[in-house]
Amino acid sequence: MNLKAIIVEDEQASRDILKKYLDKYCPQVSVMGEASNINEGLELIRNHELDLVFLDVEMPYGNAFDLLEKVGDRTFETIFVTAYNHYAMEALNAHASYYLMKPVSIDELIKAVDYVVDIKEKENTLQDQVLVPKQPGVIGKITIPQQDGFEVLETSDILFCKADDNYTEIHLKNHKKKVVSKTLKYFDETLEASNFVRVHKSYLVNVNEIVKYLKGKGGSVVLSNGQEIMVSASKKSGLLSYFQ
Repeated sequence: MNLKAIIVEDEQASRDILKKYLDKYCPQVSVMGEASNINEGLELIRNHELDLVFLDVEMPYGNAFDLLEKVGDRTFETIFVTAYNHYAMEALNAHASYYLMKPVSIDELIKAVDYVVDIKEKENTLQDQVLVPKQPGVIGKITIPQQDGFEVLETSDILFCKADDNYTEIHLKNHKKKVVSKTLKYFDETLEASNFVRVHKSYLVNVNEIVKYLKGKGGSVVLSNGQEIMVSASKKSGLLSYFQ
């Protein structure tokens, strides 16, 4: 699969090195243009149908996050390339597919590009299709603690779970919400065999309740009740693997 890409990086030497590595080790990437600041990057993004943007964080006239905010909805994936590791959490929150540290490791660059290729191939396969999970929902129950004992829930009645610090909100089909004093990680592990998938650091969803996948906004799913939930780039490949 061919990926149309641009490089947004203020240092010419860094752009040259990255382009050289891509030409030699990632032939599936076609670099459509280069930009040295966010204004030039925004113009390239608006003038091209892109699959991938390589993005430095600190640049003239703003940073990478300013650029992504100006872009708004997007269908391309983003690979951050930076000398600063303290931006990793912000990059994750900006739905980056990968975070590469300078000097760029060739092995890590190949892994990053392969990950984006995997996402794009799965998205293209599922485009305009009715989403049907490969596995049927698993019939089962879970117990949630209460002050006077515990309550039993059918796993099939759960739409999604949302993290709230050390608590978890369990949203049900009957429009009710249960707040439990356990972390989302606990429910991620408990419901692992029941077709629940972590789509974001804050969300765990019932795969059988997903009715639509949207490539805009960096990727999101729509549930049977109309709820739209963002999908982290790092979670996309795993999510899309559930569908045929």
